[in-house]
Amino acid sequence: MSPSPVALALAPFGDLADPRVNRTKRHRLLDILFIALCAVVSGANDCVAMDKFGKAKRAWLEKYLSLPEGTPSHDTFSRVFAALDGRLFLECFPKWVEGLEVSTQGKVVAIDGKTARASLDRAKGQNPLHVVSAWVTENRLFLGQEVVAEKSNEITAIPKLLEVLELTGAIVTIDALGCQKEIAAKIREKKADYVLAVKGNQEHLETDIIEAFAAVDEGRSPATLRSYTEQDKNHGRIETRCTQAMAVPATLRNRDDWKDLASIARCSRTYTDKGVAKSEVRYYISSLAALVKPIAKAIRGHWGVENGLHWVLDMYFAEDRNRARTGHEAANLALLRRWVISLLRRDTAVSGGIEKKRLQAGWNDQVRETLLGLFADI
Repeated sequence: MSPSPVALALAPFGDLADPRVNRTKRHRLLDILFIALCAVVSGANDCVAMDKFGKAKRAWLEKYLSLPEGTPSHDTFSRVFAALDGRLFLECFPKWVEGLEVSTQGKVVAIDGKTARASLDRAKGQNPLHVVSAWVTENRLFLGQEVVAEKSNEITAIPKLLEVLELTGAIVTIDALGCQKEIAAKIREKKADYVLAVKGNQEHLETDIIEAFAAVDEGRSPATLRSYTEQDKNHGRIETRCTQAMAVPATLRNRDDWKDLASIARCSRTYTDKGVAKSEVRYYISSLAALVKPIAKAIRGHWGVENGLHWVLDMYFAEDRNRARTGHEAANLALLRRWVISLLRRDTAVSGGIEKKRLQAGWNDQVRETLLGLFADI
């Protein structure tokens, strides 16, 4: 007998341990996970909405599931996601990614953190959840996450996240907080390259890079210097980015402390914000040779994670307003949202952006089946 569509769709999560005692199991764990996944694809942003979806779509769900006890209540969804071991749930996710057979070769993988502000619980002394995500910018695919109590803990979270990712041939980008020698070494250990933003958190590094490019501005350009300019025009907004890269200069102190450091870069960005002209300059180090276009692509890709993932999570999934605070609930729902974004971003069969696809999935059962890869015999 061939596996059911649900069993195939959730095969990577088949060994996930059920945290409940037997007497409380009115619904199978994978059934709860499947209904939650369908609900979020169809527009649900919290456990109450998952409950409403289940009741409204029970007849459709019974094409795929046996539901002798009906569909789970919102309390059941909340209790299960709170009790479910977030680490074990997360460890299943790379298996799902592997099933997509997506190569990271030459792709930009942006690693960046986002705080779910409503998960703050001052009464219990609980900091808001901070999720460090890995995002393939070109494929718009979520690879994994590491959850920490606050932004300052990203330094310890990033190596843990890197450890579980398949990154061969990727270009990993991280903002200045993650510009650490140990992180650069870990990226190279994973057979990937790095482009790391630089600020004053590393002694001498930013100062030496600024001085190297100041010499360029004074007309003393090294032979390895390369420049590349791009311009975007969107909705009346013009943004210009000028990226310059050069081989690591001899004047850069402690250069050998950075694993395979090969180049430094400067990106000057000018743009309009609400009619006001603005500009900023950022500096980078990289294990890539001083080939400016790949470095410029990586820098732009990292900026894109804000629009491609973080903005979407807040605008369409209301993550910043989600008040899940008990146990592992906030972390597990964060993973579920990012999983759904990957499904929606990768789909090419259903027209529209994230919001329109979710609306269509809520209205139309066949659209939902297409987005989830379900094709049941009716």
